[in-house]
Amino acid sequence: MKYDYIIAGAGCAGLSLLHAILIDEKLQNKTILVVDKDQKKSNDRTWCFWEKEAGDFEQILYHQWKKLQFLSSDIEKEFDLEKYTYKMIRGIDFYNHIFKIASQFKNVSFVNEEITHISSTKNTGKLTTKNNEYEANFIFNSTNLFNPKTTTEDTLLQHFKGWNIKVEKPIFNDKLATLMDFRIQQKQGATFMYVLPTSPTEALIEYTLFSKEILDQNEYISELKKYINTYLRIDSYEIVHEEFGVIPMSLANFKRSTEHAKNVINIGTAGGFTKASSGYTFQFIQKNTQAIVTNLKADKNPLETIKFRERVFEWYDRTLLEVLLSEKLEGKEIFSTMFKKVPADIILAFLGNESTILEELKIMTCLPLMPFLSSGIKQLT
Repeated sequence: MKYDYIIAGAGCAGLSLLHAILIDEKLQNKTILVVDKDQKKSNDRTWCFWEKEAGDFEQILYHQWKKLQFLSSDIEKEFDLEKYTYKMIRGIDFYNHIFKIASQFKNVSFVNEEITHISSTKNTGKLTTKNNEYEANFIFNSTNLFNPKTTTEDTLLQHFKGWNIKVEKPIFNDKLATLMDFRIQQKQGATFMYVLPTSPTEALIEYTLFSKEILDQNEYISELKKYINTYLRIDSYEIVHEEFGVIPMSLANFKRSTEHAKNVINIGTAGGFTKASSGYTFQFIQKNTQAIVTNLKADKNPLETIKFRERVFEWYDRTLLEVLLSEKLEGKEIFSTMFKKVPADIILAFLGNESTILEELKIMTCLPLMPFLSSGIKQLT
């Protein structure tokens, strides 16, 4: 059987695309095959993001905040969000929600097989697993089969370990989320904690680093224990859930398509949807997914032409990453300076590629000129 679409990988990008297709009346009857070696039955990750309006996943939000704080050695700042809301979705809720919707469509199939190869001819994409071959008009790929080679010269890793902890007495303010706490040691590179309370007795504590190599698991555990004890002043707690992840922050060219597989469209990290300088992914997946769906509805090639403003944001992004890679400035200094001098909503707009030119100038003028100028010029050549 030949499908209209094959989605290779049932992670955030693949399932977001499936969801967007199925809630669209013009596309929801297309034949779709989703291929992933795993069944996505565990709560393997948590996504946090910000947006102005109600989004497509409001019904599965685990928590949300209108007040954030930024902490560093020289700044402790709380701020009320005016335009944005900071939101959290648990992986298991996301998976179950989309699988439930998909179960209503007989034209959607799932197979749990390991993908070994993806290719295309003039009009057909072909996906090969260890067991079978499948064909489709388009294959949307979020696997690492087409990822570029990366090195420590062009790539940092955002790696993190998070604990959901529960305490007996109500000590957390679940209206206030700590977006970044840089008060901890910075010997590995940009290093900070998230503290995301979801009730007066529960919170997600996440130790996050931007560095060239991941750590031994015992190091993450040691730093989480130290932070919970020293900064949160909690001695007794239960670890309800834990997660670990690694996201590439890279200057390498993650292409949305390849010359040898024109019926294959890369999505998610594979398609460059991860913001290189910060690792933020969830909302960029949603924006790019909507662009793909708009083109499919118009019977156009799913690839979205990159607009001038998007290229400008890409340049900003690569410039900031190059500053971090070259160690011209520490991440702690960059983010502390921004949050000290610029309103939080403008920073979030900038990090979300939604800022205006005037807002971008406010960001630029608050930061040291020479490190960013030299890195910016380098990214233009």
